[in-house]
Amino acid sequence: MASVIRDPGGRKRLQFLDGSGRRCTIRLGVLTARQAVAVRVKVEALQAALTTRTTPDQEVSSWVADLDDSMRAKLARVGLIETRDRDGKPNALGALLDTFFSAICVKEGTRITYEQTRRSLEGYFGVTARLESITCLEAERWRRWLKENQGLAGPTISKRVKTARQVFKRAVKWGWVAENPFAEIKAGAQTNRGRMYFVSREVIERVLDACPDDEWRAIVSLSRFGGLRCPSEHLALRWQDIDWDRGRMTVWSCKTEGYEGREFRQLPLFHELRSLLLKLFERAEPGAEYVISRYRQPNCNLRTQLLRIVARAGVTPWPRLFHNLRSSRQTELSEDHPTHVVCGWLGNSPAIAQAHYLQTHDAHFEKALASPPSPTAQNPAQHGAESARIHRQTPGPQRSQLALLPRVAISCDSLPPTQVTPRGFEPLLPG
Repeated sequence: MASVIRDPGGRKRLQFLDGSGRRCTIRLGVLTARQAVAVRVKVEALQAALTTRTTPDQEVSSWVADLDDSMRAKLARVGLIETRDRDGKPNALGALLDTFFSAICVKEGTRITYEQTRRSLEGYFGVTARLESITCLEAERWRRWLKENQGLAGPTISKRVKTARQVFKRAVKWGWVAENPFAEIKAGAQTNRGRMYFVSREVIERVLDACPDDEWRAIVSLSRFGGLRCPSEHLALRWQDIDWDRGRMTVWSCKTEGYEGREFRQLPLFHELRSLLLKLFERAEPGAEYVISRYRQPNCNLRTQLLRIVARAGVTPWPRLFHNLRSSRQTELSEDHPTHVVCGWLGNSPAIAQAHYLQTHDAHFEKALASPPSPTAQNPAQHGAESARIHRQTPGPQRSQLALLPRVAISCDSLPPTQVTPRGFEPLLPG
């Protein structure tokens, strides 16, 4: 709430506390009490819009648009409205972020991730920070602040730097700033190999035994043995997508539906899935559409429930619960099938699989140490090259050695007659 304070000479001023608890003052000059109250009402409306991150109503917006430069500067100085440069373009970080979020068209999960970057930018620079004050040096300091003060991991920092770079790339495109201060900031890798974990079949069997019902067994199995993304691809799976005769199922992916030809993919109905899904199908209600029907509420947190199931199974929770189930399946399938085939089944690219999914686990070391290769079981190409090398190094007979060889007399009568032809000497055939 703002308060009107009377000063000598009929002058008025407004005082209020901003979102951080700082006392702000707006000097209104010589006004009547009625006029001062009218300004107070508009200021309180601007405060409410700023707090709720909404747009002021049409009446307040029109009032702000009609203000003179002096009054606009006073409101901008206390952070109630955005500052503008000489060309009339918004010149505050908050205005850029508001415009960016109103212009982009992304999925809800991506928007949530972008909002995290927004809070980081506003937390360090401030909503009213002028765009020209955010230099490359300040961007470097912001990145260091994320690591040292916020304690964020490298992949998280990388994602936020890339999002900030995207925001200011739009600002350059719109002509709000001359250059992108985040263009040369090192983002770093977004892959945290330390959080990758191979979930063995023994562990997942214990987890399946601890599941409370068949639908939860289907959720876990579709993640570990089908490699589906949870929860989007689980909840989109319908009974009509399963071809029991051909042993295939169609998986619709909301993550890749924006790319042409990647709206859906097909994968085998693996034997680990077939019996479980068939059992669930036989128990489904008549006319049921979706495979997973009980956990479709927006507030249903599958990760929290899976943590309880893992604890009930007596298993130590692994990092990134659902992602590592999918990663374990891709690693497992890649040992028996070509990479492009597995990537087609799981809906990613070989580059993404190498960076985020494929793992080296204990079974690989055990297999390598199980039986050393036999010396006779050599690569044929290497064996041929070795034979050629030995042949080149073996000395042939010298001229002096040839002189010592026994001479054999050969009768010319035993040789067939020859003739000279363009190709050399050839036997002269009778007739």
